[in-house]
Amino acid sequence: MSVNFNLYMNDVVRMSREEAVEAGYRELRTPEEVDEAFSKKGTMLVLVNSVCGCAGGIARPAAAHAIHYDKRPDQLVTVFAGQDKEATARARSYFTGYPPSSPSFALLKDGKIVKMIERHQIEGHDPAAVVAELQALFEEYCEEL
Repeated sequence: MSVNFNLYMNDVVRMSREEAVEAGYRELRTPEEVDEAFSKKGTMLVLVNSVCGCAGGIARPAAAHAIHYDKRPDQLVTVFAGQDKEATARARSYFTGYPPSSPSFALLKDGKIVKMIERHQIEGHDPAAVVAELQALFEEYCEEL
């Protein structure tokens, strides 16, 4: 039974990763990759991915749809909570003033956090509401494409 569960979870994790990457987000799997991405000038949206239902049913669909907008961040990246633990911890070290939360979104400008959409703002909401919240952030902080 445990072997089947592990195989199932490996599939869930793989599909969760692929969904974010196919939407246009670059995976950051090491602390070094996080530091490199966060050192760049401009705006960056970070999707803190996870395998929970609100990640699959709300956060990842919102992440995919929100970027189809006149303004959007210069970089789209993702870290995977519970999977790439060191990379996620390093990313969270940049989210000063916010407790760990997954799934979540962080908008940064020049490597500094400007706004966070935490799990409690995702869970129980529909994807369209999260898309609208993300696009409002893009409108305020990002440049037109």
